[in-house]
Amino acid sequence: MTWMDITQPLGPTIGHWPGDTPFSYTTAFTKQQTGSVNIGKITTSLHTGTHADAPFHFLDSGPKISELDIHCFIGQARVIDVSAESIINKEALSRFHLDGAERLLLKTAVRSNPGVFPEKITAIHPDCGPYLKEKGICLIGVDVPSVDQLDSRDMAAHHALYENGVQILENLVLEKINPGDYELIALPLLIEGADGSPVRAVIRRRGGGVE
Repeated sequence: MTWMDITQPLGPTIGHWPGDTPFSYTTAFTKQQTGSVNIGKITTSLHTGTHADAPFHFLDSGPKISELDIHCFIGQARVIDVSAESIINKEALSRFHLDGAERLLLKTAVRSNPGVFPEKITAIHPDCGPYLKEKGICLIGVDVPSVDQLDSRDMAAHHALYENGVQILENLVLEKINPGDYELIALPLLIEGADGSPVRAVIRRRGGGVE
């Protein structure tokens, strides 16, 4: 049973939202300075790389990342390939078998390049929110920086997913992952008061198969 990492590596070349805080790591104190250990420091936006959005990100009254149900970020997940779709709406999703898919991971990008922030993405239509709730899905994950269009101001997809009990993962690396059923672990950090969190996302084929 092989675990596969679907996380964008955080490093100096990772793409980030224009105008947002880029990722950086420095050794704040060296072993030579302390006499015993190296101590690192990171600076980053919580929405750089593979991350979870908390509703507080787009709604002042929404739950913070530390208040979310962690069970939604662990368990059975289905990967589907929607890269041929011009828009991901209820009609598009209805062409896939989603019964029993507690979490849904969408392959939307033809090629994943964590070092380049995309100029255009295929966004999620708000009508997916009620449809995913109908199907019993508590989490959606995408391989792009947002479930909404990059220039969205109303964040309609974010709101629709939240209103229907669907948590959000963004910037997954799914290029080499075949469609099918997997186990997922993608836990956000327990950051009090935060609007999001980096995650280390991993999956493995259900039933012990090797991808």
